Amino acid sequence: MKHIKLRDLDVARIGLGAMGMSHAYTGAGTDDTESIRTLHHALELGVTLIDTAEVYGPYTNEELVGRALKGRRDQVVLATKFGMISHSGREGGPDSSPASIRTAVEGSLKRLGTDRIDLYYQHRVDPATPIEETVGALAELVAEGKIRHIGLSEAGPETIRRAHAVHPVTAVQSEYSLFTRDPEARVLPVLRELNIGFVPFSPLGRGFLTGTLRSTEQFDPTDFRNDNPRFQEENFQHNLRLADEVAAIGEQIGATPAQVALAWLLAQGDTIAPIPGTRRVARIEENAAADAVQLTEEQLATLNSLPPAAGDTHNEAQMRMMER
Repeated sequence: MKHIKLRDLDVARIGLGAMGMSHAYTGAGTDDTESIRTLHHALELGVTLIDTAEVYGPYTNEELVGRALKGRRDQVVLATKFGMISHSGREGGPDSSPASIRTAVEGSLKRLGTDRIDLYYQHRVDPATPIEETVGALAELVAEGKIRHIGLSEAGPETIRRAHAVHPVTAVQSEYSLFTRDPEARVLPVLRELNIGFVPFSPLGRGFLTGTLRSTEQFDPTDFRNDNPRFQEENFQHNLRLADEVAAIGEQIGATPAQVALAWLLAQGDTIAPIPGTRRVARIEENAAADAVQLTEEQLATLNSLPPAAGDTHNEAQMRMMER
């Protein structure tokens, strides 16, 4: 698999988001054995960037990833996230206070079975803690060797600039796909200016762009998509039509819809490393194979011209935690 640089951090350009192995989606947490097989097979296919977070579960996803990587740690660029759980006694909202970060990183290191985290993200911007204080605390962890690189998730341009002025930011993680192109106007230009890498999560539209999702009846009651505006009936039907357009491109070139969606993302720049999530061996093979898919200029133009997906990307409470 081809590699790219997130600033100065080398990664294979298709990673793996581990959240759905333990959290949020239908069937999550029901088959750890298959999830571990998938993580192992990802490494065999050349995937290096593995992404998790303390809040997934909470905690159980980091524990799962830690078990899977035992004896294989040096093959991986290991990313996790802090800030959605308060360890300082604060009630409500994200907590990226220095005291909470100190507790969070020790817990993540223990659960992941490692002595360092390669890429440590602030999961959401904490309005109660100046970003300078948060990044200052992270810079201390870099100096101590507990983390190697600093990342931000769903941060806006001004926060990114302020953070980067304290210590270099290696990567920003945000939702980005053919269904969610919000970062293009404001965030991506800043990242290119500052030489910061970009890690799109949900690059397959939370399942829409795989071509396998046709009805919300496929979700069990615990699936977080039940509360997502894009999966409400009128929006759902509109978005299925967009997914069918992606599938039509795939039929032209002998690729799956998911591979087309990932190939489009990879064509957006050489500092972008999407992290499609899966807990299935067959899916990691499909996703990794997108590395070899080439889209023509005409096909890229067709995909670029697709209308926006209908509905917000998250529910109202979640939208309030994202900077734009």
